[in-house]
Amino acid sequence: MPLDAPDLLTERAHFSRTEARELGKSLRRVVARSELAEQRPAVRDAVAHLREQNETRVPELVPLRMQRMLASPFAFYRGTAGLMALDLGRDPHSRILVASCGDAHISNFGFYASPERQLVFDLNDFDEAAVAPWEWDVKRLLTSVIVGGREAGYDRRDVRRIAYSAFAQYVGILRRLVQLSPSGRYFMHLNVDSARRQLSRDGRRVLDAALAAAERRTAQRAIRRTTERDADGKLHFVENPPTMVRFRLDEAVTAGDVVPAESIHALFGQYRDTVSIDIDTVLAQYEPTDLARRVVGVGSVGTRCYLQLLQGADEDALLLQVKEAGESVLAQYGRIPQPTRITDGVAAHGGGFRVVGMQRVLQAVSDPFLGHLEANGRAFYVRQFHDMKGAVELEGLPVDAFSDYVLSCAGLLGRAHAQSPTAGQVLGYIGTSDAAADAVVTWSSAYAEQSLRDFESASAVAW
Repeated sequence: MPLDAPDLLTERAHFSRTEARELGKSLRRVVARSELAEQRPAVRDAVAHLREQNETRVPELVPLRMQRMLASPFAFYRGTAGLMALDLGRDPHSRILVASCGDAHISNFGFYASPERQLVFDLNDFDEAAVAPWEWDVKRLLTSVIVGGREAGYDRRDVRRIAYSAFAQYVGILRRLVQLSPSGRYFMHLNVDSARRQLSRDGRRVLDAALAAAERRTAQRAIRRTTERDADGKLHFVENPPTMVRFRLDEAVTAGDVVPAESIHALFGQYRDTVSIDIDTVLAQYEPTDLARRVVGVGSVGTRCYLQLLQGADEDALLLQVKEAGESVLAQYGRIPQPTRITDGVAAHGGGFRVVGMQRVLQAVSDPFLGHLEANGRAFYVRQFHDMKGAVELEGLPVDAFSDYVLSCAGLLGRAHAQSPTAGQVLGYIGTSDAAADAVVTWSSAYAEQSLRDFESASAVAW
């Protein structure tokens, strides 16, 4: 469906709440809410799609990527954001665009430290973030609820009830935040303590365990676990192939993985130019000393991801993650045109500009060390590594705790979408009936079955 994307990040959007709601309501005449349930027959080859994606990845890591993805139907679903975007791009959509995560499944929410060193819970993966129809993120979330809930063995009626409750939570948070001013929405975030009081007993137990684990998962702990000291007292990474491979900075390796040693400081300077002056002042007291390729995630395996070790004069150390930033699947496969602010920024600075910018839009508070750079024709974004990052362990959750967790994720997605000027239009389009909820849950249930068929097809292939 052809679509002209409004420049959500720069255009003036001075609709009153009533005007925005009426505009959204009028769009039902263009695409009825019931049409959001339509899932057109898959005319693509899932295996061919995965092979196409693998062509741009580090060849020796492709088998590991497929091994992780084929571990379970839910792991497969996690790794197929591109395939889902391809399918979403064929189906009818609301035409109401928001700043989107692009991969809002239930395992892409988690804990991390705010600049004030407080733990917050929010979306935490923005590799695919871009502008897209609001319901694409919601469908990605609800399908993950259904795939994950079925894999966990919950009663299907409970899983369906949780999916409906998640949709209602998304709408409820969106409705609440749209009543605030744009600046008021910006400053809203999930308070872990207040959220804890709303959880079931099982939910509180799970949250407390996750919080304790996140508080232990500090950057200094990561440094101790990934490095050792030379005889002269300098730190270097400890190799653990293939998941951790160290690069010798005195070697001029230019095969798309790393750059000659004399460019390392230039790239560090390029990154420093993209952070705020207060963070640059901190970084000025470190220098880059060691670099390792580090395998992360499930679907991300095979993309180029590095750990950069920085060391100061008094044996201080800082660990940064440098992760490849390709084109968002929402644009590449979903075919959604992107705002000028994004396309111009990517053209000038690379795909890391998109990831960093969209993360700052969608999160209530973001890593102050976020930045980006380009090297060897590839784009990267930079962030702290293991800065009190953690996640709820979903395996083995009682169904009530699973429901609590899902509702928290849905509320956070509502908070993220509320930052877009079109949030009021989303509410007008959804309305007060169950039409939109029925359509989105129906689509997500059908797509869960499609994802299972794709998983079975991929499992039958020798990778």
